[in-house]
Amino acid sequence: MKERVILHSDANNFFASVECTSDEKLRNLPVAVTGNPNKRNGIILAKNEIAKRMGVKTGEAIWQAQKKAPNLVCLSPHYDKYEKISLKLHEIYLDYTDFVEPLGLDECWLDVTDSLKYFGKTGREIADEIRNRVKEELSITVSVGVSFSKIFAKLGSDLKKPDATTVISHENFKDVTYHLPLNSIVGIGSRLEEKFSKMNILTIGDFVKLDDEILKAIMGKTLVELKCKLEGKLIDSVANYFHLAPPKSVGNGTTTIVDIINRDDIEKVVGFLAQKVATRLVKGRFEGKNISVAIKTADFEKYRHSKTTEPMQSYEKIFKNAMELLDSFWQYDKKVRAVRVRVSSLRKVDEYQQLSFFEDENILVTKSVEYINRKYGKNKIFLASDGYSFINRKNEQEEL
Repeated sequence: MKERVILHSDANNFFASVECTSDEKLRNLPVAVTGNPNKRNGIILAKNEIAKRMGVKTGEAIWQAQKKAPNLVCLSPHYDKYEKISLKLHEIYLDYTDFVEPLGLDECWLDVTDSLKYFGKTGREIADEIRNRVKEELSITVSVGVSFSKIFAKLGSDLKKPDATTVISHENFKDVTYHLPLNSIVGIGSRLEEKFSKMNILTIGDFVKLDDEILKAIMGKTLVELKCKLEGKLIDSVANYFHLAPPKSVGNGTTTIVDIINRDDIEKVVGFLAQKVATRLVKGRFEGKNISVAIKTADFEKYRHSKTTEPMQSYEKIFKNAMELLDSFWQYDKKVRAVRVRVSSLRKVDEYQQLSFFEDENILVTKSVEYINRKYGKNKIFLASDGYSFINRKNEQEEL
């Protein structure tokens, strides 16, 4: 079997780098993309390379970062702008292969195995060409890992930043990666890292020495498969960009500007989120039959419940089911700071299905809202509700 040549391209300090492209003066200053401290999200969301060298860290409070970098420029996030640049990155990658698999807005895997002969280049040369094109065309930089598998390509892109190419081959992958800390791997979160640390399993090399039965006892076959990948025995394929798997769920959440407690106020926020979810379902031509509502209190307590319903796509059905579910478990006796609505168990709706003369008017409204926002820009129109006053536009989150 032919050995794969897989790249992992990671845009360096993506949010902050994109912000710096709009103002040349920012390129020589420490810059951070932050939540708005007046709207309760006073943390660092991203930082540029200069701020990073000064010790600024993602997730720390703005005031902590400003102690390290007194001249830190704090900017609000512009997610529409990041999405546009992300799509332009994808366009560059698609010049080399159709096998492009996004991982968030700023990362992608590319399988260029069958492109090497066509371009007459090695994997490293294609990676270098991509890096140069991104710099010239988008004024940001990417770091690229080149390897025989997705897991080592990603490790490669993390090893040398910014604007670098790192090759990890079948011959050197153990020497290059087995000394790295265990949390270098996607899939090893803080809880697993803590569990393995208590076992004195601190590096990738330590992990692959573990017996399969021990790994199964901790997390079933998932960790056994991860071990096989790190041994170079299991190679995941890169998805075709034009045949990406459909999302498993569609959800929207927000942290409110002020704490809310009474049902009327929470209902307004749920209504706003239900509209966002419905619009995205219509845009993707999906409907779902499972709904969940999550609440985070002012004391950071988390509550989440879900239920199965008839297939839903319209705002009215999503809103109605979300409120019925919320009423079934929430007493409206604690201050709420965040709400999330999510629809899952999705199925595709035929774009050319027979329309009923009596089609649900709420579906027609949702489709109209989606069309106007697609044509004229995100959030140009939304259903009237003073619930908008509770929404922190800088912290509204979407999930797939």
